[in-house]
Amino acid sequence: MLEKIREGSQGIIAKSILVLVILSFAFAGVSSYLGSNTGTPAAIVNGDEITNEQLEQSLQNEVGRLQQQFGEMFDALSADESYMAGIRKDVLERLVAEKLVDQAAAELGLRVSDEQIKQAIVNEPAFHTDGQFDNERYLAVLRQLGYQTAAFRNMMRVDMTRRQLVMALVGSEFVLPGEANELAELQGQTRDIRYLTVDATPFVAEANVSDEEANEYYEANLVRFSSPEMVSLEYVELNAADMANTEAVSDEEARTFYDENQQQYRTAEKRLAAHILINDSGDEDADRARGEAALAKLAAGESFEAVAKSDSDDQFSAEQGGELDWFEPGVMEGEFDTALFALEKGATSDLVKTSFGYHIVKFVDVQEGGVQSFEDAKAEILAELQEKKALDVFFGLQSQLADTSYEIPDTLAETSEAVNVPVKTTELFSRNNVPAPFNTADFIRAAFSEQVISDGMNSDVVELGPNHVVVVRLKEHKAAGTMDFAEVKDGIVARLKQDKANQVAKVKATEFMVALKDGGSVDVELTTVTALPRFTQETDPAIVDKAFKMPKPADGGVSIDTAELAQGYAVVLVDAVNAATGITDELVAGLKQRLESQYSQADYLSVIGALKAKATVEYPVAE
Repeated sequence: MLEKIREGSQGIIAKSILVLVILSFAFAGVSSYLGSNTGTPAAIVNGDEITNEQLEQSLQNEVGRLQQQFGEMFDALSADESYMAGIRKDVLERLVAEKLVDQAAAELGLRVSDEQIKQAIVNEPAFHTDGQFDNERYLAVLRQLGYQTAAFRNMMRVDMTRRQLVMALVGSEFVLPGEANELAELQGQTRDIRYLTVDATPFVAEANVSDEEANEYYEANLVRFSSPEMVSLEYVELNAADMANTEAVSDEEARTFYDENQQQYRTAEKRLAAHILINDSGDEDADRARGEAALAKLAAGESFEAVAKSDSDDQFSAEQGGELDWFEPGVMEGEFDTALFALEKGATSDLVKTSFGYHIVKFVDVQEGGVQSFEDAKAEILAELQEKKALDVFFGLQSQLADTSYEIPDTLAETSEAVNVPVKTTELFSRNNVPAPFNTADFIRAAFSEQVISDGMNSDVVELGPNHVVVVRLKEHKAAGTMDFAEVKDGIVARLKQDKANQVAKVKATEFMVALKDGGSVDVELTTVTALPRFTQETDPAIVDKAFKMPKPADGGVSIDTAELAQGYAVVLVDAVNAATGITDELVAGLKQRLESQYSQADYLSVIGALKAKATVEYPVAE
C-alpha cells in the first residue's frame, strides 16, 4: 500500500531502491509504535534497538514473498535450517541498514510536516472511492490492517523522512548518452572467427596418477570434499490408498449402496439449444419490435440458421446458426430453461424475456436421460466403498499411531504393533537426496529435527499427502564433515587424469597455434563462424568468451590464441571485428535505465557501508 505513496520519486530505478529500503519497515516497523519490548534485542545500532518482534515480523513477510516467488520449491528449501538462517541474517542486516538511514536522516535534520503526511494519505489510491479520498474507507482499511490512525501517521512520518534521504541519493545518479551507446555497440558487436579443437579424451587413458598425487590434491582441497549431514530412519507409514486394496466389499453391500443412492446413477435429459438474441438496449419497445420481426421471418419460411446469422446480437452463436450447447434442466436462466424444456423437438418458441434481452429459443436435439444399471456401476461402487472403508480404518489407525508413538517415544516397536504395520527403514540420505516418497518439506524438517536427532525421540505424525502419514525415528546419523580419502579417491584420480590429459591437449593446441601464426597449415580442419554474436548458445561458451577478449586484428592480419575447454583446448583465430547493427533508441534507453539502476544500487550500498563503518552495531545473544 505504502509503495504507492511516493512523493518526489521518479522512475523505475528510484522505486526499486525504495522497495528494498522500506519493504520490511512498512510491515514490521509499526510494531515499535504498538507496544514495547523487554526481551533481548536482535541488534543495537548506535544505541537504538531492533527488537526481536520487528525481526520476526520482517522475516515472516520475507518468507511469504519467497513462497509466492518460488512456490513448492521454497518448501523444500525452507527445510534446510542453514538456508533459513541465511535469510534471517539478510533480513536483520536490512533492518540494520534501515536504522542507519533513519539515524542519518535525523542527524541531517530531515523532517516531514503534518500537512505533508495528510496530503500523502489523501492522495493514496487505496483510500479512494470513485477517485476521491473517502475517510470511511481510510479508517476501514486501517482497521483491516490492524493499525491505529496515530500509529499509521507515525509510520508514514518515519517512512517519508527516510525517503527524503534515499531519494537524494538515488535521484542524483545519471548515465551519459555516450555510455549507453558504447555499451550497445559493444554488446551488438560480432566477430568472424575460425577455430579448431583438441579433444583431451584420447589422452586420458595414457595419464597416470599416483596415490601420493591424489592424496596431495585431497589435502589441498579438503573444502571440496565436505559431506552433508545424513540420516537413516526407521518409520511406520499409513496410507489409505494402500489400505483400499485390502478392504473386501461384497456384492450385497454394493447392491444396497446402489439401491440407496439411485440419484447418483441417474442421468438427466439434455437438450441441444439454439437461440436468436436481441440484446437489452434499454428501449424495450424497440427490442420487442426487433424480436417480432425475427419471428415474422421464421413464420415466412426463412430458416432459423439464416435469421440467427442476420438478426442475432450473439455474434458467436450466430456464426453457428444460433446453436449454443447441451443443457440439463435448471442450468440456464429460469425463463430460458422453462421455454426450452416446454418445446417439442425441432420447435421454436415465441419471444422469451431474460436479463440479457429477448430470445427466440429452438429445441434442436435431445439426449435422453436414464438410469445406469447396477452392472455398469458395480466397479465404481466397489471402489468407492473400498475407499470409504479404508478411510474409516485409516482415521482410527492414525489416532493410534499418534497416541502410541507419543506415549512410547523411544521406540517404534509398540507403535508398529498397535497399528499392525511393520517398521521399515531408509538408506542414509541428506537433505538434498531424500527418497522420493518422503521428499516433502515437513518430512525433511522432521527427519533433521532436534527431536529426532539430538533427543532420539519419535517424530510427530508427518503428513506426506492426503490420508498418507508417517512417524520416524533415528536409526543412524552422520554429522556434516569431510569425506574420507578412500570415499573420494576414484573421483580425484579421474579429475587429475583429466587435468593431465588437458595439459597434453594444451601442448598440442599450442603447436597448432604456432604453426598457424607463422602462416603455415595444420592437418586439422578449422571451423568457420561468420558474424559470431556475443550472446550465443550455438558455439562453445569458452570459445565465444575467448574470441571477444582477443584484440582486433590489424589490417590484413589475424588475432590468435588458445582457449581451455571442459575436456581439451581450442585454437581461436579472430579474422575480423564487425560493428554492431540495428541499434535502436529503445535499446539504448533500456541499457541506460539498466546502468542507472546498477549505479544507484551501488551508491546505496556504498552509503550503507560507510554509515555502518562509523556506527556501533551490536548483535546481543539471548541467554
